[in-house]
Amino acid sequence: MAENLKLDVHQEDDEEHVLLDLDAVSGQVDIPPNAPYVLSGLDTLNPLLIIDDKIKLIGEYEETIGTCFVFSEDEAAPVVHEETGPSEANLFSGKCIIDPNHAPRKQVKPIARLHKILKFRLLLDDDAQDEVVGQTG
Repeated sequence: MAENLKLDVHQEDDEEHVLLDLDAVSGQVDIPPNAPYVLSGLDTLNPLLIIDDKIKLIGEYEETIGTCFVFSEDEAAPVVHEETGPSEANLFSGKCIIDPNHAPRKQVKPIARLHKILKFRLLLDDDAQDEVVGQTG
């Protein structure tokens, strides 16, 4: 089990993963799936995210406490019980039964680890003025 949780420790040292957190805006705007986006200013304190040339968001980095792990999730095969032995009480002899009491299983696989979260919020007119002044000054 421990082998499954290990990540490749031989990753490039200059590679850094950042989680884009859109929770603060998810209730305020409707972000269409597969919408084109432009993410700029990752090396600044407040990166910009423009989604579908309409939605403008400003981000702020937040350090994590410890290391966050990112996982992918896939459906795992259901647990199947096969009745093989004869029994007077066994009405399903030789049949496969999927136990309805077991919840669907998920298989998770580690993808990356990260130390920063980039939290986004809607870009207001005041923020845009500050951003222009900050970049020119």
